[in-house]
Amino acid sequence: MCRNIRTLHNFEPPATHDEVHAAALQYVRKVSGSTKPSQANQAAFDEAVLEIAAATRHLLEHLTTTAPPKDREVEAAKARARAELRYGT
Repeated sequence: MCRNIRTLHNFEPPATHDEVHAAALQYVRKVSGSTKPSQANQAAFDEAVLEIAAATRHLLEHLTTTAPPKDREVEAAKARARAELRYGT
């Protein structure tokens, strides 16, 4: 899994359209092995991003959980603390 794809489920506020699109773009880039497709492949690349974003939105809308929603700021602070321990400052 690409490290740049973040968990989008069970956050308050919910994932935005831009976050879902960015995750879909990262996925397509990883699977295709290309960050910038050739002109011949651009249409297929763009179509795949749109389809994966739609599937992701559908999934997020239909997932259920009993856990309380996570706070984005708290999770970001935890990630920064882990990075500081891992890489030092």
